[in-house]
Amino acid sequence: MIIRRTKRFDALYRRLPPDIQDKADKQLCLLLQNPQHPSLRLHKMRGYTNRWEISISLSYRIIFSREGDTYILEKIGTHDILEKP
Repeated sequence: MIIRRTKRFDALYRRLPPDIQDKADKQLCLLLQNPQHPSLRLHKMRGYTNRWEISISLSYRIIFSREGDTYILEKIGTHDILEKP
């Protein structure tokens, strides 16, 4: 699997505190190595056929979709990003 970041994701990522960016990077590496790792808390978003969520921390999430062997990172931020994916 490979990762592709959208422009929207990059803009949101740059606004995050540095410690959250570091945690996000670690979680994304883990996603590539072992998508079933428990700390990711990976699950399909309710109401969507191809939108997934992983946890960075208790408050921060990453939303992505999949196309073939590519994870497309769409949004990153606090849990409230789930309200407007």
